[in-house]
Amino acid sequence: WVVMNVLLWRAEYGSRDRGIPVPLDLVCRKILTAPDASSLSVYQNGQRMGFAEFSTGVEQEMAKLDEDKPPPEGLVAQAGYQIRLTGNVPFGEFTNRVKFDGRATFSPRREWRELDLKITTHFAVVEIHSLAASQTVAMEITNADGSFYSHVFTFADLQNPNTLLRTLNQDFGGGTWGGLDLPFATPDVTMAAQTIPWEARRVRMAMGREAVTSYRLETVVLGQPIVIYVNTLGEILRVELPGGVIAVLDEWSK
Repeated sequence: WVVMNVLLWRAEYGSRDRGIPVPLDLVCRKILTAPDASSLSVYQNGQRMGFAEFSTGVEQEMAKLDEDKPPPEGLVAQAGYQIRLTGNVPFGEFTNRVKFDGRATFSPRREWRELDLKITTHFAVVEIHSLAASQTVAMEITNADGSFYSHVFTFADLQNPNTLLRTLNQDFGGGTWGGLDLPFATPDVTMAAQTIPWEARRVRMAMGREAVTSYRLETVVLGQPIVIYVNTLGEILRVELPGGVIAVLDEWSK
């Protein structure tokens, strides 16, 4: 009994830095069924730069319920698996801000089905709609001068990001997007982007004066680490991105 307790203590606290490996599917399921929205403040190098909010279909359905009554059985089946991400952040050297509003839906087996994304800037509005069934991505761009451009890509087209970048630069607005100095990806970079491995671990992290149990998702994209911390209910606590960008749950930052 003593040995068992010592081993449990070491697993929970002794390996705090590394954590305990857990199935990635477990963490993804918790994120997709989180009962609360995650309102995040976005910082870059310590300076607040914007906000983002992550919510699920389950959270949206629970918001409609009477707080004095327990949630009905089968709520997940009724709500379906879907997530929504909205926010407002600055973009590069531009003085205007970028607003984004995205929604993704998933099958009961948590397989991605549909994506809708709208990005609004001072000089253009970009709308993206993608269906897994048709393996296509439809993009529409409305420029500030009223000109409108649209294009439908296949998933095969997007296996090489250069196809997308060339279309943005040449077809949409006669090179309007060339001013963004978008880089072209080499075949090695393209292949790496298609096989991004995620690692999931259960860790203890400091939240205020307390250490709480959470999940850490971690990967490396183009040599840059990306880390996401999620609590045991699936709420996003913290996101660490390249370039000194960090998104922190509002309640935690306060």
